[in-house]
Amino acid sequence: MTTERPQWFTSSYSSNGGSCVKVATNLVAARGVVPVGDTKRDEGPTLSITAGAWSAFVEMAKGARV
Repeated sequence: MTTERPQWFTSSYSSNGGSCVKVATNLVAARGVVPVGDTKRDEGPTLSITAGAWSAFVEMAKGARV
């Protein structure tokens, strides 16, 4: 069992207005998931999204830029 903890970061595109998500990509190799959480709620809850689903989301978001 791994004892790794998420190392959270927020996108540099966030305007620091308080409505941001945080992600922890450091757990992909060990657990195969990307935890996602709300920056306003440090103690949770979080979603654990599979690495493949996170990659698909990021690619979709890149294509949606205006």
